[in-house]
Amino acid sequence: MDFSFLHPKGIQKFKGQYFHSRQYKHPEGFEKKRILVIGIGNSASDIAVELCKKAAQVFISTRHGSWVLSRISEDGYPWDLTFLTRFRAMLYNIVPRIVVKWAMEKVMSQWFNHENYGLVPQNKYLLKEPVINDDLPSRILYGAIKVKSRVKELTETSAIFEDGTVEENIDIIVFATGYTVSFPFLEDLVKVENNMVSLYKFIFPPQLEKSTLACIGLIQPLGPIFPAIELQARWVTRVFKGLCTLPSERTMMEDIIKRNKKRIDWFGESKSQLLQTSYISYVDELAVEIGVKPDILSLLLKDPKLAVKLYFGPCNSYQYRLVGPGQWDGARNAIFTQKQRTLKPLKTRAIKTSSTFPVSFLLKILGLLAVVVAFFSQLQ
Repeated sequence: MDFSFLHPKGIQKFKGQYFHSRQYKHPEGFEKKRILVIGIGNSASDIAVELCKKAAQVFISTRHGSWVLSRISEDGYPWDLTFLTRFRAMLYNIVPRIVVKWAMEKVMSQWFNHENYGLVPQNKYLLKEPVINDDLPSRILYGAIKVKSRVKELTETSAIFEDGTVEENIDIIVFATGYTVSFPFLEDLVKVENNMVSLYKFIFPPQLEKSTLACIGLIQPLGPIFPAIELQARWVTRVFKGLCTLPSERTMMEDIIKRNKKRIDWFGESKSQLLQTSYISYVDELAVEIGVKPDILSLLLKDPKLAVKLYFGPCNSYQYRLVGPGQWDGARNAIFTQKQRTLKPLKTRAIKTSSTFPVSFLLKILGLLAVVVAFFSQLQ
């Protein structure tokens, strides 16, 4: 990937220092400076938060805004342990799209009102990878970081923004404007054109006579990337060994086009969303190819407690070690204990725990039964 420099008008006149976020290493040397960070992704937010502790003032410029989430979610767990469940994914698939996007907005706004902080996305009904940053709202709240609109023009020492405001005496500009996806070293094997990466399931070039090339990690799931990468690697090794086969070139191209249309519908046409995809549906696709996706309906009869955990609990790598190639005997226990193990390092003060009636568990059972009834109703 190459740096993506979205140079505003007048950059040649600017007398201060400017560079891409990839070149940023540490906040030393930025003391007492007035710094403009262009971009609102995770890198931009992390850099702005770190710099504002030493700089005189930090400005963060965004064209479209972004949702900002805390790493901490329900009951103090990391947000991916509570938010990324099969139950939620099922709801997103069966309810009307407008309801899903409305619900997503409500979830994203639970922490703070994004409009009050100048961060609300321009098109808030498009799904987009949120910024994960616990400090950004508080830094904005007490003025260490100021949110600005898109940069319209630069002068020798100032930045003029689309809304007509001007910030004077800018010393440094950090371009956290992402990357351009390209593969010059692979000639025409992996094409990026018409706002689309021509890779089957974000991995395989479809036009190769033999499946001997794969791109692993070239993806932006709305969730943790490493479980997705692990499944990609497991599938790729089986394809290379001849244990799994790919469909025809035509079938793969049809899938690429269909996936791209769905991506645009959900995430928009921005080049920054080229590799965006939903998390659970994608990892499940790979799991089916490998033969490791758990059968929850079958487990509901054989091991109902595990079925409930799989459906309402976090969807992570353990689920894909229960059956099939690479099966692990410790997977079931890992699934049942993952939340306790997450909080175990925090138990440094002995306290008396309160016992509560497991209403949430009963609600989960009722929800699962409703899903089963709906499933069999559709079959009839």
